[in-house]
Amino acid sequence: MGKRDDGWDLAEGELLAPGLSALRRLGGGAAYEAWLCFDEVTWSPVVVKVLRPSQVEDESSRRGLRREVLALATVNHPVVVRGLRDGHDGDRPHVVLEHIDGPRLSSLIRRYGRLQEQQYLPLAIDVAAALHYLRHIGWTHLDIKPSNVIMGAPARLIDLSVARPEEDARRLRHPIGTDAYMAPEQCDPTGPGERVPSFASDVWGLGATLFHAVAGRRPFQHGDPDAHDVRDRFPQLVAAPAALPDDVPAVVAEVVHGCLRPDPDDRPLPHEVAEALEPVLAGLPRGSLAGFRIRG
Repeated sequence: MGKRDDGWDLAEGELLAPGLSALRRLGGGAAYEAWLCFDEVTWSPVVVKVLRPSQVEDESSRRGLRREVLALATVNHPVVVRGLRDGHDGDRPHVVLEHIDGPRLSSLIRRYGRLQEQQYLPLAIDVAAALHYLRHIGWTHLDIKPSNVIMGAPARLIDLSVARPEEDARRLRHPIGTDAYMAPEQCDPTGPGERVPSFASDVWGLGATLFHAVAGRRPFQHGDPDAHDVRDRFPQLVAAPAALPDDVPAVVAEVVHGCLRPDPDDRPLPHEVAEALEPVLAGLPRGSLAGFRIRG
């Protein structure tokens, strides 16, 4: 059954849940759909993540939704999407999120290619601030990637579907995240050195995301998602990242490569990423900053 077949066939104006009128389907993943709805409680558009029909009785999917509800209730930072309320025990288990207006970073890269300094520097600093906060409260995101960053003032980090306390992340023994943006210890948490996912994995994800924004391409070649050998599925386990374009400022290149170091202990802390990039942003001509956040 395809994702479109395994979905809620809602007409415009039909209630997804009490007080939530469907406007249009936004997309979704293997376990859930995302809908733009009008919310009669906040009297505004909202995003509703709802389990797909086939997942309603699946305890693993319900547990994942409850974990996301907990993450949204715990995390409170201006760069991270806000949860408004949830209905995880209803006929259509769901969570209601604020609707953030703006293009995803992945969409901008796909449409325009590599970003300009006045675009990628603020988003890197904003996301680094969010990661500093998450480290401070003991949580990990585990899925930092361009499609989970919405460009704006500030940039916004979305999708807490696999987020969890760092102590839980350190107990993971199977890959969690998106293949191309997962740190080596996320790809193979039982591998050599017994390195385990932690806040440093999010720093790696920021490095991979920033590389994509700066270069217009991913730092590693595509792996084979069906490979039996973990090294064939995750090139980042055995290969060095691709070269950055020659015109990338030296400080930016140093930060990106630092974030992508194989050993989590060798990566910078989130606030160190922000501190390194802030002077580069401050040094840009003032006129070049006008309107950069809403390109596209």
